[in-house]
Amino acid sequence: MAEKTTHFGFQDIPEDQKASRVQGVFGSVALKYDVMNDVMSLGIHRIWKDAMMDWLAPRPGQRLLDVAGGTGDISFRFLKRAGHGHATVLDLTEPMLVAGRKRAEAEQMANSLDWITGDAMKLPFADASFDVYTISFGIRNVTRPQEALNEAFRVLKPGGRLMVLEFSQIPTPGLQWAYDRYSFNLIPAMGKLIANDRDSYQYLVESIRRFPDQETFLNMVRAAGFEQAKYRNLSMGIACLHSGWKL
Repeated sequence: MAEKTTHFGFQDIPEDQKASRVQGVFGSVALKYDVMNDVMSLGIHRIWKDAMMDWLAPRPGQRLLDVAGGTGDISFRFLKRAGHGHATVLDLTEPMLVAGRKRAEAEQMANSLDWITGDAMKLPFADASFDVYTISFGIRNVTRPQEALNEAFRVLKPGGRLMVLEFSQIPTPGLQWAYDRYSFNLIPAMGKLIANDRDSYQYLVESIRRFPDQETFLNMVRAAGFEQAKYRNLSMGIACLHSGWKL
């Protein structure tokens, strides 16, 4: 029987190796992750995350599961918007969670936050446990994204909301070409300069190119059982928000 493979950037590797490789990438960049996000996106990732919260419209008392939540950016925004509620930050990579716990927001919101190491494809939670599920710039790193979406559907309560923020594809070929030149020539070099890690940022750029386009991913959201599934392009499609409801 042929061994199942998946992609790690532009490489094809055995499926059972991807999780450990992703852990290696994010373990390596954890301490500089937030700084690099600002440098790579020229700060625009903050606008994208605010747009995510605008569409999500958190309500008081909601329970959020923030998968691949890393250093807590989305959870902090969610709790501030909701006024009061609870957020569980789950990530495969413990050093990312450690970096998140050290942030000032984490101390201010400690009573409303849990930090858990776990796998998006096998969530350690009961069915119908959360009102909202978010994953921000993380699902492209999951070995089998469809399984992560299926798990999202399982742990959401009836009436629960899925929101995915991820890099995507620019529908205009000329703009995509210019963006590719920026990504492949500058981002790995910045990773070397700021985080002393060129290879991890080379992987991150390559992983964006291997992720499904907007319509393909929308069909995956629907296949998991979500209804009223829609998407919104951000910055001409450099990033994209996908939304769905468990009805």
